[in-house]
Amino acid sequence: MASLNELRQNRLHKLELIKKAGINPYPVIVPRDFCLLDAQKNFLEYQKAQKKVSIAGRIMAIRGQGAILFVVLDDGKSTFQAVIKKDTLDPKLFELFIQAVDIGDIVSVTGTFFTTNRGERSIEIHSWTMAAKSLLPLPEKWHGLTDSDERFRKRYLDFIMDPENRQLFFKKAKFWDATRDFLKSEGFLEVETPTLEVTTGGAEATPFKTHHNDYDLDVYLRISVGELWQKRLLAGGFPRTFEIGRIYRNEGTSPEHAQEFTNLEFYCSYMSFEDGLAFSERLTKEAVKTAFGTLEFVLKDTKIDLSEAWPKIDYVETVAKMTGIDVLKDSEKEMQNKLKELKVEFTGMNRERLTDTLWKYCRKQIIGPAWLVGHPKIVSPLSKSDPSDPDKTLRVQLLLLGAEMTNGFAELNDPLDQNARFEAQKKLIESGDTEAMMPDDEFVEMLEHGMPPAFGFAYGDRLFAALSGKPLRETQMFPLMRPKTK
Repeated sequence: MASLNELRQNRLHKLELIKKAGINPYPVIVPRDFCLLDAQKNFLEYQKAQKKVSIAGRIMAIRGQGAILFVVLDDGKSTFQAVIKKDTLDPKLFELFIQAVDIGDIVSVTGTFFTTNRGERSIEIHSWTMAAKSLLPLPEKWHGLTDSDERFRKRYLDFIMDPENRQLFFKKAKFWDATRDFLKSEGFLEVETPTLEVTTGGAEATPFKTHHNDYDLDVYLRISVGELWQKRLLAGGFPRTFEIGRIYRNEGTSPEHAQEFTNLEFYCSYMSFEDGLAFSERLTKEAVKTAFGTLEFVLKDTKIDLSEAWPKIDYVETVAKMTGIDVLKDSEKEMQNKLKELKVEFTGMNRERLTDTLWKYCRKQIIGPAWLVGHPKIVSPLSKSDPSDPDKTLRVQLLLLGAEMTNGFAELNDPLDQNARFEAQKKLIESGDTEAMMPDDEFVEMLEHGMPPAFGFAYGDRLFAALSGKPLRETQMFPLMRPKTK
């Protein structure tokens, strides 16, 4: 079997043949009347008129020999068969095609539409030109890219060889388009907030740190989609805002986690918690139905039906039922002992991390869909307390397949309460908790000027990935990779 370098040298030789024939192998533009999807749509009209047309695409297969060749073209939207016959093409162009064209080359062909004896819609080539000569071959078979590192590093080959993977990102685009359209139809203003921050607010996660040379200042890549900035906008007289953007978290990679991904966050003044929950359910269902064409899924051999109203389950009650621990009353020592008994690893020794670890043990056993409510105040530093139970907050998350897929709050707008919670987070940071939320004194100052009562909600790539039945990394076009060692 020829080595990759030998194959490349052979194609370089073919490149020279094309140049000697007076054909530019990398032209600025080539003849192309429409994409291959439109070629399928317009086929009957142009076949009947016997009108010459030009189409272009990457060669994915060549079969036949002698006086006739069948070529499969793919332009990312569709495929189309081109037929080269020796008696209908200039002899020099025919021989050049035989000698110099490979699978993987991108070509433009001109000819007339016809239907083969087998009923296949095709174009009979009268002339052709090179659009881009490939110097390296495509993988011969799909198994040539089963190595995940190789697939992600050469994602373009993954998309060429696996159209289903390509279609995933058209679905993802529909998901975000539907989200945006729904919110705009409800009077929300799309905004852009800073991605570089002096303090990271809006979530609990380890941030990426960098340095601003001009200000000689350390700054962080944001870990939320501008939560504290959007709340400033509410105070400034923008009653409904949203942003769809990238966020960055310096944490481990897993099926549910990535260091960089897309999220939505919206904020709405004067929307109650219950109204916000109902609104968020409508929004989520609309985005999912538009992207996937259904609200019913089979994931991990389990049927998931999102079409019905999602039931509520209580955080504290669920942990107590599954572990026997009351996270509001039992001691840290009792929590630690229970985690050891359950053989659950834990690193943080403070109450917040122990509470969160116990919950994560429980959530893995919940298929959903269900709304998780009644979060303890200690794990929800930005949400309002529940008037009926001040130790809990008005927070909601969609549970699905053992993970939280969304996050929503009745937003805390009491500056004294917010400052006290920030102080508690500051102590966690001082004790070495890298995921605790950084205090933001300027945000508290804004609250002292007055921010209207509001509801906020977020979801993102994790929800789309789960419903796609894919790890989050698979739904990133170009996930972060370690540099390839030579």
